[in-house]
Amino acid sequence: MKVLITGATGFIGGFLAKYCLEAGCSVLGLGIENPKEEWPAAAFESCDVRHAAHLLEIITAFQPDRVFHLAAQSFPTVSLERPYETLDINAGGTINLFEGLRTAGIKPMVVVACSSAEYGPVASADLPVRETHPLRPLHPYGVSKVAQDLLAAQYFANYAMPCVRIRIFNTTGPSKIGDVCGDLSRRAAEIELGIRPPFLPVGNLNTRRAIIDVRDTARGLWLAAERCEPGEVYNVGATRIYSVQELIETIRTRAKAPFEVEQIPALMRGCDEPVIAGDIAKFQRCTGWKPEIELAGTLQEMLDWWRRRLSRTPVAERQFSEDKVLSV
Repeated sequence: MKVLITGATGFIGGFLAKYCLEAGCSVLGLGIENPKEEWPAAAFESCDVRHAAHLLEIITAFQPDRVFHLAAQSFPTVSLERPYETLDINAGGTINLFEGLRTAGIKPMVVVACSSAEYGPVASADLPVRETHPLRPLHPYGVSKVAQDLLAAQYFANYAMPCVRIRIFNTTGPSKIGDVCGDLSRRAAEIELGIRPPFLPVGNLNTRRAIIDVRDTARGLWLAAERCEPGEVYNVGATRIYSVQELIETIRTRAKAPFEVEQIPALMRGCDEPVIAGDIAKFQRCTGWKPEIELAGTLQEMLDWWRRRLSRTPVAERQFSEDKVLSV
């Protein structure tokens, strides 16, 4: 089976490529950055999904049996600064993909990586949120994922393009950069190595998220292509919800140096969903999937990953990471 992965050098892409390779597939990854050291032994080609002609050329030559569409500008905070770019990549890139498939005259199964950010704030009475809940995104990133989601639905309705839409909830794991687990793990590792003073800067401690390990997400995406109903939309995420404070305490028990928590108003995000958690019953009925990896173990692996990465930096060049608003 030939598998095409857009956005392959993003966080989820490498783990998904590894899973597909282990399933015996021929994998071609597309991305705008060179593969990282974690990239498995799969083929790779540089391609920006905004470049329709190049994308069509690749699709026509490769003739994929299955497509995992992960390419996206995936940071809500970045989308507030660069809304046009975010919509161009996420919505425009999705159009280019489906138009490329139509022009090439092929209909592979397409799994579109959508997002829990589409829902926006959800009342506690409606949690965990179901796929039928109204979509009220809070930032351009969320808006772009709604556009991507509905574009995929209309390509199924109008052109019988087999696709499933997977609304992915918070996903983390080793090598993740720019989310709350990745940033907290990095800062704790910096404290251990003496790069940062023993104070952990944080923003909102009370936001709560159902956070899943990336390897469970990769397995879920594969099962989506195998077992889900074309044209349908499904939530995929964890079943347990964690506050930022709980994440900090889990990291504290695994850190090799003590630290104090320092809450900084500048790290508070202006628009933030208080709780993000999805009802995954529909996906489970189709696939039999469930999360298998405990978050505590994931956080341990993330700490170890940052320790290795930072320890390779020469002492004279070590600087602690910029304190930014955590993406949660």
